[in-house]
Amino acid sequence: MSLSVFLAVLLAALLHAGWNAAIKAGVSAHASMVILSLGHALIGLALASSFELPGAHVWPWLAASALIHAAYQLFLSFAYEQGDLSRVYPIARGTAPLIVLVVSALFLADRLSATEIAGIVILGCGIALMAWGVLSNGESRRLLPFAFGSALATAGYTLADGLGARVWGEPVAYVSWLMILSGVIYLPLILALKGRGVLVADARGWALGLMAAAASFVAYAIAVWAMTQAPIALVGALRETSVLFALLLGWRLFGERLDGGKLAGAGLIVLGVAVTRF
Repeated sequence: MSLSVFLAVLLAALLHAGWNAAIKAGVSAHASMVILSLGHALIGLALASSFELPGAHVWPWLAASALIHAAYQLFLSFAYEQGDLSRVYPIARGTAPLIVLVVSALFLADRLSATEIAGIVILGCGIALMAWGVLSNGESRRLLPFAFGSALATAGYTLADGLGARVWGEPVAYVSWLMILSGVIYLPLILALKGRGVLVADARGWALGLMAAAASFVAYAIAVWAMTQAPIALVGALRETSVLFALLLGWRLFGERLDGGKLAGAGLIVLGVAVTRF
């Protein structure tokens, strides 16, 4: 992985943690996610007009990923109803790199060095250690199935989008159409599950949701582009450095406690990134 791709993925990780913090800070996780999805679709529509329509060979990847993204948004918003940013986020992101690594090693042509594999494993262990406090500190365990569902969805869309963007060769166009389709699927689904109350938000809620949408779109466009330049598993692992940023944002913005497990996990994440890069 080149230095430029490495730095771009780290920027995407920062933006990803930032938009999750904005969702957590909104009037409600579900209302914020609805605004984010609307923002995604509007940005996607504005950009998609600059590109040709996807070819027939791209639509299956887009359709599959849009379904997975809608599931990811549902799982994540339900999880944030139950727990802190610094707990939900590590679990939601933590197992995805290891799932992607196994699938990539078994089914894809990407080749990872022993050092890169070691870095991904260290990174995954650090994130798991950071998430362990949900079991040991008496926090709500109701967040666990939603957070793990989000992790599985993350692994699924990472693989689908990395391959789909390679098939098309236009990462920004791919993400634009993906966000349009995801909104078309997600919005009716959340309305059916939670009712029209999820459409109610004040000016601050709309501002946070739309800022989250812009940050999320840019972050994912960078990540998908990076997956056309470097192994999907490696990019997916480096994106999980966003856990460090989420840890700091949870502490500074929401007053969430930093315990020894979180700090030790953060140290492992830094080590994993360093091993992966060098």
